[in-house]
Amino acid sequence: MNASATLDAVRAWPVDDQLDLLFRLWDHIADAGWRPSPPPELLAELTRRLAAHDADPSRARTWEQVVAHVQRPRG
Repeated sequence: MNASATLDAVRAWPVDDQLDLLFRLWDHIADAGWRPSPPPELLAELTRRLAAHDADPSRARTWEQVVAHVQRPRG
């Protein structure tokens, strides 16, 4: 069975089964050693954020503060 035929068959599955296959494939790929290179834009953003933190570490938030911010009520 080729990839197109396999994909056609998988499309007929329930979404939960499709997701299970997807997660298993990603785990298999990662276990096989594949590690993507981050794109230059991401590296630049990470460098910018690290420099901002180094310049003023007092602006860092604790994990608890991040969770509280995410879980805050929204209007």
